[in-house]
Amino acid sequence: MKLIAPIFQVTLLFCAFFLISATPAKAPAGYVIGDVAEDFRLRNVDGRFVSLADYKDPKGFLVVFTCNHCPYAQLYEQRIIDLHNKYAPRGIQVIAINPNSPAIVPEDSFEEMRIRARQKKYPFAYLFDEEQKVFPRFGASRTPHVYLLDSELKVRYIGAIDDNPEVPSGAKKRYAEDAMDAVLRGEMPFPNYTRAVGCTIKKKP
Repeated sequence: MKLIAPIFQVTLLFCAFFLISATPAKAPAGYVIGDVAEDFRLRNVDGRFVSLADYKDPKGFLVVFTCNHCPYAQLYEQRIIDLHNKYAPRGIQVIAINPNSPAIVPEDSFEEMRIRARQKKYPFAYLFDEEQKVFPRFGASRTPHVYLLDSELKVRYIGAIDDNPEVPSGAKKRYAEDAMDAVLRGEMPFPNYTRAVGCTIKKKP
């Protein structure tokens, strides 16, 4: 396995340091476990507007706040694709949302989203929270930050995808996957909340 480039490592270490020093121990403002999520309507990279109501008879949604530029988002990119490929046929749809302002990070503009989705062949909707109204409602603060909703749009899990951002094969706890399996069995996920690890969401001035 190739070593991560030094600059990439420094970026990860900086993000990790900021996470440890700045993230509160309690869950951020926004939805908590058991809340019913409000539907939204955001533009997809194909130009269409997408809402949760567009999906017929879903068994749930894994809403992932992510982006183009963040090293953590990039490290989890293939894992998000894999989660969609595994769980979409079972009824849980992955929906990715970019919450960042391109005024702060040009790499996260809608056009750059379209380019990346095409290059990486995203099999799921990649939506742009252009007015930055959806991510505060959820309480998302990082990229990636995931919210698992059941068929009634009740929030069942909030947090990280797994416990090893850098090495997918080294993950010992696959939080999102375990939570989706629990929801499909009609059970409550445990744990239902973990701390999301990633870059802070970039809010427009």
